[in-house]
Amino acid sequence: MDPIIYLDGNTLTLEEVVRVSRKGTKVELTEDGKRKIIESRDLVEKFLAEGRAIYGINTGFGKFSDVSISADQLEDLQRNLIVADAVGIGGNFDTEIVRAMILLRANALVKGFSGIRLEVVQTLIDMLNKGVHPQIREKGSVGSSGDLCPLAHMVLPMIGLGEAEFQGEVMEGLEAMERAGISIVTLKAKEGLALINGTCAMMAVGSLAVYDSIVITKTADVIATLTIEALEGITDAFDERIHLARPHKGQIECAKNLLKLCQNSKLTTRQGEKRMQDAYSLRCTPQIHGASRLAFDYVRQVIETEINSATDNPLIFTDTEEAYSGGNFHGQPVAIAMDTLGIAMAEYANISERRIERLVNPTLSGLPGFLVKEGGINCGFMVPQYAAASLVSENKVLAHPASVDSIPTSANQEDHVSMGTIAARKARVIIGHAQSVLGIELLCAAQAVDFKDAGLLGTGSAEAYRQLRERVTFMESDRLIYKDMDISTELIASGKLLEAVEKAVGELY
Repeated sequence: MDPIIYLDGNTLTLEEVVRVSRKGTKVELTEDGKRKIIESRDLVEKFLAEGRAIYGINTGFGKFSDVSISADQLEDLQRNLIVADAVGIGGNFDTEIVRAMILLRANALVKGFSGIRLEVVQTLIDMLNKGVHPQIREKGSVGSSGDLCPLAHMVLPMIGLGEAEFQGEVMEGLEAMERAGISIVTLKAKEGLALINGTCAMMAVGSLAVYDSIVITKTADVIATLTIEALEGITDAFDERIHLARPHKGQIECAKNLLKLCQNSKLTTRQGEKRMQDAYSLRCTPQIHGASRLAFDYVRQVIETEINSATDNPLIFTDTEEAYSGGNFHGQPVAIAMDTLGIAMAEYANISERRIERLVNPTLSGLPGFLVKEGGINCGFMVPQYAAASLVSENKVLAHPASVDSIPTSANQEDHVSMGTIAARKARVIIGHAQSVLGIELLCAAQAVDFKDAGLLGTGSAEAYRQLRERVTFMESDRLIYKDMDISTELIASGKLLEAVEKAVGELY
């Protein structure tokens, strides 16, 4: 059984987010975390007893921040906030996204800056551990003041409203909570705001997108190597001296990977043996993949920082007994990072499609047209290249940044918003497309190698070839290729291809 993950608000890792969201790992609060939550709540109660006016505790929200709320209306204020903000549109987030959202919200609250009661945070933990998954619609957040809309849908079952999935069945939120044996809560001062004022929806999508991008970053090098060998590519272009002369970290790492993966290959060539230079899609692989690597390093740093950040408003500081309104809910850091991630991952698909074209085009490859023995009666891999081109073209539209847009809300009180959740959702779609395009390249490269001799492959590429051929056979004549494409894409997306290759050659950069 996967060991329990303990939340303290400061040490949650990207890998732990994946374990909870995808593998169902159980979560508990640390004792120190519980103490911080209690101390923060005690201070909120003190503020209320003193009659101190503090935004979101005893005032309205947004443009209504100057409206004072009486003590007997505070519970209604918090409940109304959740109900009013639950205006999501479209389909629901996948369960793994919902689980990541709950986890990230709980981890932000346990930092002790939010003034929420321990029992409310524990309700989130219980929902995670018992598998109560709110139905959260994907669209409706502008990414500031945080992800109000999706997080409001997350909270609905906690107060006996909305819908949730439990044990594979979607039902009313109250019924799901009752079946799971979790008591609903009555939100008190500050608690509704603490639950929804943050970046946890864009972060839930973004965290899993970043994790999947780690696999793409390395796997793209693996598949590129197989293509380079299938086309008898020139390895001089990957000589370390070239890349040290332009010492970008990502470029150097990619070049090292390519040489490591094709080590012992009898298919690669040297400069001048068959031609003097390769096309850019082969020769410039380190420069192109490397640029995406540099961008990805920045994105990962942003996401790993945000995972352990307090992102609601106001923040409660127990050491000085003060509450300050700020802007940590604003999703701009995540928004720009997610737009950057989308662009970086789109480029892997972009260059992959160009390598596919070189594989299937007999004028460029010297191989049978569209990698099939009897062309004419068979189309071979002609149309998978169309599909790859389609996804690459769609990625170009999706890569347009969401973060450069802003539409003021709340009567211009919230006059700059991040659109960060849109950026994260777009990046996730681009990543799926990149996996599919790389899957097509893997199929084409393996087919091309079979027209030569797979026994001549380098150590790493030979393992990649073997992993595919265990699942997909050589295509003698036309068949339903989409089934092969699904298998190849899953081999990439699951990380199984990368895991096997790294086992054969050692960890890649």
